[in-house]
Amino acid sequence: LETEQKADYPKVLEFPSIDSLIITAHLYQIDETSPFILLCHQARFNKFEYAGIAERLNKMGFNCMAIDQRSGGPIGNTQNETYLRAVQANKGIDYVDAEVDIVAAINYIKANFAEKVILWGSSYSSTLALYLATERDDIRAVISFSPGNYLADVKGSLIEKLEAFDKPMFLTSSKNEAKYVEALLEKHKLKEKQIHFVPEGYGHHGSRNLWINQQDGEEYWTAISSFLNSMKE
Repeated sequence: LETEQKADYPKVLEFPSIDSLIITAHLYQIDETSPFILLCHQARFNKFEYAGIAERLNKMGFNCMAIDQRSGGPIGNTQNETYLRAVQANKGIDYVDAEVDIVAAINYIKANFAEKVILWGSSYSSTLALYLATERDDIRAVISFSPGNYLADVKGSLIEKLEAFDKPMFLTSSKNEAKYVEALLEKHKLKEKQIHFVPEGYGHHGSRNLWINQQDGEEYWTAISSFLNSMKE
């Protein structure tokens, strides 16, 4: 990996969404055979939510792609290019509007890199990830940071959809949000390789729990590492 981290790492990709809007992505690829993770950001954020996270996932033996979804925005001086194109094209930028971008990214990974994907979401995208994981055979596992049932009016209750869900899944949140994750599992009994991780510390909303030097971050890394290692078995 060290030899690959040149100017083109991560590699910038562009490909069309389901409605032809161009999606910008960062590809963090270590080889052609390791498991593949699709990384989806939270509200008002972009693919740079995973800067630092993706590199560490690479070192753990996973290829990754982080995308800009149309529902998002800047982080510091980094832009969400998919969002900017959507605004310019007068397209919807609500949470549910971004689902087609996640679907298109899964399809792109299937066509170019791996038959199945581990789908990783943060906040609203973690909720969309759970819906998609219940529907699509090409999602082998789901990682969901701070999901909720707030899209139930549009997409049906996640509580019902997760009742019989049997794929590997890792659900977590800040400590204060754990009750919302628990509510999603109201009718579900956790099976093998299904984890609801509640942190000892306070934690944060979404995948930024894993940012470099984040307070309480290492307990999240320990838990997610254990889960991901089980994906290699």
